[in-house]
Amino acid sequence: MKKSILILAVIIFPLLTLSACNTAEGFGRDLEGAGRSIQDTF
Repeated sequence: MKKSILILAVIIFPLLTLSACNTAEGFGRDLEGAGRSIQDTF
């Protein structure tokens, strides 16, 4: 159950962040936030 939720999060989260950012700077911040989220998960 946890593994499937994690897999869905890994697939969906980048799609949401890529659609939300408009600039390269925004993409960098989103990518950094995603990395932090992944680190916090483990």
